Amino acid sequence: MIPKNRRPTHPGVILLEHFLVPKNMTQVELAHKIGVSIQRINTLINGKRDMTAETAVLLSRALKTTPEFWMNLQMQVDIYDAMAKLKKAA
Repeated sequence: MIPKNRRPTHPGVILLEHFLVPKNMTQVELAHKIGVSIQRINTLINGKRDMTAETAVLLSRALKTTPEFWMNLQMQVDIYDAMAKLKKAA
């Protein structure tokens, strides 16, 4: 369910707070583990990059989740943003 009173949590925040911090894993370690640039992980965590299907697959393999988990988080953010934009336009 998409919250109405606040923007859903970006997948990068979930990645940091629920996976990296508890595992004592750095962004650098994760980037090397999944074979992507450190910048890609950092911009995702900082909310400057959206979750892509490719990144979702790579994260799901490394963190024992599913690609759908990551894509659903991104979809909630995208729908919230679209609804907010359309509400302003109306």
